Amino acid sequence: MKYLRFGPVGLEKPACLDAQGQIRDLSGLIADFTPTTVTIETLNKLAGTDLSTLPIVPPETRIGACVGAARNFYAVGLNYARHARETNNPEPAEPVLFSKATSCISGPNDPIILPKGSTKTDWEVELGIVIGRNCDYVSEAEALDCVAGYCTINDVSERAYQLEQGGQWIKGKSAPSFGPIGPWLVTPDEVGDPQNLALNLSVNGTMHQSSSTADMIFGVAEIIAYMSRFMRLLPGDIIASGTPEGVGLGLNPPQFLRDGDVVELSVASLGTQRQVVQRQ
Repeated sequence: MKYLRFGPVGLEKPACLDAQGQIRDLSGLIADFTPTTVTIETLNKLAGTDLSTLPIVPPETRIGACVGAARNFYAVGLNYARHARETNNPEPAEPVLFSKATSCISGPNDPIILPKGSTKTDWEVELGIVIGRNCDYVSEAEALDCVAGYCTINDVSERAYQLEQGGQWIKGKSAPSFGPIGPWLVTPDEVGDPQNLALNLSVNGTMHQSSSTADMIFGVAEIIAYMSRFMRLLPGDIIASGTPEGVGLGLNPPQFLRDGDVVELSVASLGTQRQVVQRQ
């Protein structure tokens, strides 16, 4: 199943995509997709719904982030071998973990807003993982059974704030609009092997990132198992699993986002995002 949320910012409703690509309103069956309801059990129950009886949502309706009111937004850095090389970093021996403020989350087609003083805002297409049950000390063999679904994420990053001002990466990762998520939350049965998904990102029509999750240093199961050793992962928690080579920071010369740029990105089976960059 492909689940999503639609409507104005702050007033989103739950929906799903039918076999014909039409958005069907689920608000008569469930209030929203939030940490309370983005559980494997709830999504499995919804999977049996006769979609033909549900109202059709007009196609021009705004799509919101596929998970609302997220409690935690985690991310993994330097998790693609070629990306580590392009940024002149060694491959990490363990996953590099950091957080993004949940206030950065936005819809997949909402604008990217450059923060005041920003000079080095960058793009990062990533496979997103959404947790569907409590995870404590799970093994790699158990880890994928904890996934509610997958989604496309743009881990937008202000590199000057992230790398040039000391402290932790979260400063450069958390401005409003720096976390476009969606359009869909796709259940694992439709995704198949999460380590065999193509990722692409272009800016103004020029392709910069074109890779596969096969290049991940730490796969999805290893990430979940590793994180669950240090924290309890909860339903609705979002994990951005790393970006492949082709970020603006790695270009020669580096290239960063400017007012009016158009960013388009996708992960195979998980849908496409399109953002227009705007100055604050």
